[in-house]
Amino acid sequence: MATYFTKDHEWVRIDGDIATVGITDYAQSQLGDVVYVELPEIGKELKKGDEAAVVESVKAASEVFAPISGTVEGINAGLVDQPAAINEAAEGAGWFLRLVVADKGELSGLMDESTYRNYLETL
Repeated sequence: MATYFTKDHEWVRIDGDIATVGITDYAQSQLGDVVYVELPEIGKELKKGDEAAVVESVKAASEVFAPISGTVEGINAGLVDQPAAINEAAEGAGWFLRLVVADKGELSGLMDESTYRNYLETL
């Protein structure tokens, strides 16, 4: 599985035609303790850059943008009751949603892990 990153600190992991989306460990550390998550409805079509979810912490509220276009085929409903899972494992069990990928060509505009880690050093 390949993982890609955005400059807005979302990650997307590709497994066939399914993309799992979440926020990076860096993003969760900047937010602080996450207290609320709003997830999209299953079946919703998202275009790259659309608001896909909302996450609120003790510090701020922030939108999570769709890193690529696709149709929501699954959500991590457990986050609604346990939003702190994002703080515990942002790049694992704290995933937000799964998309059926509409256009794999959009992945070429995203960063690989090495490039993303280098990007973080510039912040």
